[in-house]
Amino acid sequence: MSKRADQILEILTNETKIEVSVLAEKLGVSQVTVRKDLDNLENMGIVTREHGYALLRSTDDLNSRIAYHYEEKKRIAKKAAELISNRDTLMIESGSCCALLADALAETKKNLTIITNSAYIASYIRGKSNFQIILLGGIYQEDAQIMVGPMVSQCVENFCVDRFFIGTDGYSSRTGFTNRDQMRAQAVRDMSRQAEQVIVLTESDKFCKHGIVPLNLHCQIRQVITDSQIEASVKKELESQKISVITV
Repeated sequence: MSKRADQILEILTNETKIEVSVLAEKLGVSQVTVRKDLDNLENMGIVTREHGYALLRSTDDLNSRIAYHYEEKKRIAKKAAELISNRDTLMIESGSCCALLADALAETKKNLTIITNSAYIASYIRGKSNFQIILLGGIYQEDAQIMVGPMVSQCVENFCVDRFFIGTDGYSSRTGFTNRDQMRAQAVRDMSRQAEQVIVLTESDKFCKHGIVPLNLHCQIRQVITDSQIEASVKKELESQKISVITV
C-alpha cells in the first residue's frame, strides 16, 4: 500500500468520514488523484464512497485496521512469532497485529494449537497451515468478527497456556492499556486468567491514544512488542512496571 493511502487511512481513522475535496487539500494533491486512491481502497473493501465523501466501512473492520500502518504491524508480528516454537499451544485475541501474527506463524511454524475468540483470525489463516484452531464460543460481533460474552469465559476455562497475545486500542499512564468496547475488554480479561503471561502487540501511535475501557491487566502483562517510534518516556514507564519492551 502506498504512503498516501496510509495517510488517507490515518485521516479516516481519526475522522471516520471526510469530504473528498477536504481530503485532497489535506494531502496536497488533486481530487482526481485522491479519487484514484479511494477507488483502490474501496476495491479492497476498506472504504466506501457516498456523495462526495469517503468513510471507513467500520472502525472495527479488521481489513482496514490491518492496512493502516501495515508495514509496522508486519514487523511486530514477525518479532512476536519468534517467541513461539513448533507444537506450542497459545492464545491470540482479536486485533490487526494479532491477525498478522497468526499469518506469520502459519508461514514459519508447524503443529501449533491456537485458541482464539476471533473468527476473523480463524478464517485469515485457513488453508495456510496444519494448525489446530480452537474457536471460543460466545456472542458474535459481526463487524469485528469476534466472540464476546460469558460463554467466552466458560469455554476458555478448559485451557491453560504460557502465552496470550493481545492488541490494544490505546494506553494511558493512569489506567494502562485500554479497549473501546466493554465486552471485548471483558473477553480479554477472561482469556488472560488462563495464561501465564500476556504479551501486547501494538504500533507506537497507540500510546498517544486511549480507549474508554481499562483492560486492568497490570500484573499479567510481561512484554510489549512495538515499533521503534515509541517515546522514550513511555518505554521507561512500562519498564518501571517490569514490562519488557521489544522494539522493531
